[in-house]
Amino acid sequence: MTREQLLSTSCGHLTDAATEQQLNDALVILSDWSHIDGQLERQFQFPDYHHTMAFVNAVADIANREDHHPEMVVGYNRCTVRYSTHSVNQGRGGISENDFICAAKIDQIALPRA
Repeated sequence: MTREQLLSTSCGHLTDAATEQQLNDALVILSDWSHIDGQLERQFQFPDYHHTMAFVNAVADIANREDHHPEMVVGYNRCTVRYSTHSVNQGRGGISENDFICAAKIDQIALPRA
């Protein structure tokens, strides 16, 4: 899948986790994200708390629209976003296409503005 395809796709109910190849392909597109402890993770830095909270609220908006919610760890000028899908692998969880879709959409809002 390309970044454009991820951005134009909505999350759906999935039961299958991404394969290792799908994960590796997605990490090429989502180059700022990492596969850590079974989750898709990225750390974001901001100049201050106000910008951090604006980002957190924008991520919450994406999460609500996609009905796919990340774990977020928030500090004064940083936010770590972690995604996984609880419903895949017969309820054991894992990374799915939904995680890639949301990561791409978050990358889009996190891009520096000119």
